[in-house]
Amino acid sequence: MSYDYESYSDPLTSAGNMEFSDKSVRMGFIRKVYMILMAQLVVTFGMVAVFTLSSDVKNFVHGTPALFYVALAGTLICIIALSCCGNLRRRTPHNFIFLGIFTICEGFLLGTAASSFTSSEILIAVGVTLVVTLSLTLFAFQTKIDFTGCGIFVFVSLIVLLLFGILAIIFQNKILSMVYSCLGALLFCFYLVFDTQLMIGGSHKYSLSPEEYVFAALTLYLDVVNIFMYILSIIGGSRS
Repeated sequence: MSYDYESYSDPLTSAGNMEFSDKSVRMGFIRKVYMILMAQLVVTFGMVAVFTLSSDVKNFVHGTPALFYVALAGTLICIIALSCCGNLRRRTPHNFIFLGIFTICEGFLLGTAASSFTSSEILIAVGVTLVVTLSLTLFAFQTKIDFTGCGIFVFVSLIVLLLFGILAIIFQNKILSMVYSCLGALLFCFYLVFDTQLMIGGSHKYSLSPEEYVFAALTLYLDVVNIFMYILSIIGGSRS
């Protein structure tokens, strides 16, 4: 995602912003973001568990493809609204309503995709995702390296990954798909560090405004979900 650093609706501000200079404000912002993120992940992976463990739900969803497209449309509408409309994502309760709808729709899509994998594969993917997420979050908080200036790099990398994914779909090669999944997991691991440092602020080049707690939770949520999906794809691709 690209950012217009001078736009009023842009969530990014200069690291010297006075709003973020107060440590108590910053810590309150971080706590709020992680509370929202935890609620999102509980809902999402709860839905994944239902889809995985209940054969009745799985059969119903597979037999009703219209639900998938409704969830996909809801996801796209909500993410565009929250990403592009600065006033919407700062206004309560509208921001939480849109974020809640997005989380439910995304959980439905994730559950539908994960239902084609076995329970053991999903558990392994969840465990690996948990370890990777905690490790990278601790790294982002502790490292003196500033990754917030790499926005152009991560955006270009995302475009390249998208084009590579189109090629992987066209040629339908197992090795190509594995390489794509590995590159995707690596890219979103970098995104997780990048977005975490934007949330931390402080001495980093760019930071998120304390008013952007919904936007911050949304970006971290997407990073974690994408890491999970790519790891799950790698595990599934390694089947004999």
